[in-house]
Amino acid sequence: MLRPKIPTMPTPVGVTAPPAVVRPTAVEPTPQTMAPAPAPAAAPIVPTARPAVQITPGSVLAVVGAGTAVVLVVGTVLVSMLLATAVTAASVAVCAVVVRSLLTSPNKRRR
Repeated sequence: MLRPKIPTMPTPVGVTAPPAVVRPTAVEPTPQTMAPAPAPAAAPIVPTARPAVQITPGSVLAVVGAGTAVVLVVGTVLVSMLLATAVTAASVAVCAVVVRSLLTSPNKRRR
């Protein structure tokens, strides 16, 4: 009743074809009919008068906001890890006191 029923592999019915055999063939290179296109000429680099990155008050505000968010998130994670360590240490200390009490109490009561 509680035994699992293991399905059996069904046998193929009807005409089955043998597996196809793949034979490797050699690849023969063919001569190219068209010449390759010439490479385009490199455009000269013109120096610009403005700096590569423009600092605007909006971008400064965005960078400061992103930095503040990163500091807050990292600080939250570190404080939570420290709190978890403190809670673990306190619980281990309580367990040690309880075990010590259990081990020493039978000696005091056996008079």
